[in-house]
Amino acid sequence: MADASLPLLVIIFAFAIAFGLANGFNDAANAIATVIGTRALSPRAAVGMAALLNFAGAATGTAVAVTIGKGILTPGAIDQWTLLAALFSAVTWVVIATYWGLPVSVSHSLIAGLVGAGLASTGIGVISWSKLEQVLASVVTAPALGFIFALLMMVGLLWIFRRTAPTQVRNVSSRLQILSAAFMAYSHGKNDGQMPIGVMALALVLYNGGEFRIPFWIVALSAASISLGTAFGGWRVIKTVGLRITALQPIHGFAAQTSAATVIEVASSMGIPVSTTHCISSSIMGVGSVRRLSAVRWGIAGNIITAWVVTFPICIGLGWLLAQLFKAAF
Repeated sequence: MADASLPLLVIIFAFAIAFGLANGFNDAANAIATVIGTRALSPRAAVGMAALLNFAGAATGTAVAVTIGKGILTPGAIDQWTLLAALFSAVTWVVIATYWGLPVSVSHSLIAGLVGAGLASTGIGVISWSKLEQVLASVVTAPALGFIFALLMMVGLLWIFRRTAPTQVRNVSSRLQILSAAFMAYSHGKNDGQMPIGVMALALVLYNGGEFRIPFWIVALSAASISLGTAFGGWRVIKTVGLRITALQPIHGFAAQTSAATVIEVASSMGIPVSTTHCISSSIMGVGSVRRLSAVRWGIAGNIITAWVVTFPICIGLGWLLAQLFKAAF
């Protein structure tokens, strides 16, 4: 069923790069919003660090890329048009969400687009349900773990520093937060940065046939695209995550970023695409709740959670519609 069209392969690669750019543009907030919000780093320094470490993360490990490339849909049962429909739907939704300042899951946008396009092109049998069930389970478990870990870590830090002067706490936690922001940026690249890698590797399989494999030049191209997107920064999303959910001090940012990055690292090692957006946003809610529940702006949090929920039906619908249009036209 492979479509051996070289121009179409080039278009898919272009959209995969655009997806990487949109990924870095929206998810830049995940790595650097809190470190900017607490003024532990200047925006320029934070963006530069995030871009570099996103590249490093995307260039190490391919477990998530393999899941995207051959774990969601059966490669032999789809064609290049299916893949293009999925990419187009994901990029469209992420760009719209970024414009409105909504931190959404870029990884779930792509997975939902793949599911919708696969259903339109081939039917329900093309979906690898066991892997999809893992991804869907992570929609609940990853943010829940981020919230709980951040809350517990914040309680522990407050106990450790209970007799320390506030100025000293701020100085120490500002330095620690820079390290946690670096960890967050690296873990983001290792999970979300793998998305374009999996897509481009799958596109090569559909074009050439043969086994699924990941050449290094694809890894480098994908890592560069997500790093470039991060370097531009999604400033509306950064404002939402870093400033509007709750008031943050460096100690809060350190706890939130460390907790979220740990959850993401564990998921990456298991090849499970999780939402870095979900993890960091819920972790920020967790540290804010330690102070008091009213310290979290639950209206803003509710808007973010709504965006998480609607990502799946919107991208499934877009993927299905585009695949149907491509199938009718070509």
